Amino acid sequence: MAIQKEPGQKGVNWSNIAVGGIMNMVLWVTTLGQPLEVLKTQMAANRSQTMLQAFQSVWARGGVAGFYQGLIPWAWIEASTKGAVLLFTASEIETAGVGMGVSPAAAGLVGGMGGGIAQAYATMGFTTCMKTVEITRHKEAAVGVQRSTFQVFMDIYRKDGIRGINKGVNAVAVRQCTNWGSRMGFARLAETTIRNVRGKGENETLGALDKILASSIGGALATWNQPIEVIRVEMQSMAKATANANRPQQLTILNTLGFIYRENGIKGLYRGVTPRIGLGIWQTVCMVSFADYVKVWVKGRQ
Repeated sequence: MAIQKEPGQKGVNWSNIAVGGIMNMVLWVTTLGQPLEVLKTQMAANRSQTMLQAFQSVWARGGVAGFYQGLIPWAWIEASTKGAVLLFTASEIETAGVGMGVSPAAAGLVGGMGGGIAQAYATMGFTTCMKTVEITRHKEAAVGVQRSTFQVFMDIYRKDGIRGINKGVNAVAVRQCTNWGSRMGFARLAETTIRNVRGKGENETLGALDKILASSIGGALATWNQPIEVIRVEMQSMAKATANANRPQQLTILNTLGFIYRENGIKGLYRGVTPRIGLGIWQTVCMVSFADYVKVWVKGRQ
């Protein structure tokens, strides 16, 4: 189902801001999203751990509640704001692209890239930092350093100001650009392929299972950029226990990439990819397939 405005409709569809925020906060992050995000980040921050060891580490922090660490308020704040920015920006770009005759896959690619970049710089530097703090401060506690989340935040702010709070935001922007460009582009390409296989026209609506299948393909294939996520986690890691003589003092995307490769090899750059595949599938199903249906429902009531 290509996202198109009704014939004659003009202007911006502001309702997508609310749809994106609600979908991302309620349907994605509060269900499977946060547990998979915590597990993925645990593995990316502790690259020597297997998936089972990472699961056990998270469980040790509080059982089931450990997998929802940082949900309130940071994950909710991030999910609602970034979901709103993503869906609004991506939908407007995608709609404009389709209106100019661009293929659904290409329009989805460009729309997803634009939405990902917008959400990274508009909302994610601060909130992603705070979620990472929730994990890294537990690593400090393991070596006897006890600090609350806000103590860590204020220490960073006093030392490095806003730049410190937004450390790694460029890596986040690259990640989100490639994340959502890949997810939406691959999902729309899969939809086009399914239409061709089933003999359906471009404007014919796909069934729910076909939409979910297309989004699952898009979400799984989009995990090719896992090294960017591992780099982002390392750049935002503030635990003193992670410091070693080989770690650069001033981290950039390139020297962080080199550091991780020297310390852990190719495997280190793909730590956490398994839970991220599940994360990518569920997020794409929510923010592409389900969101398409919600947008059509909202539009029908305007």
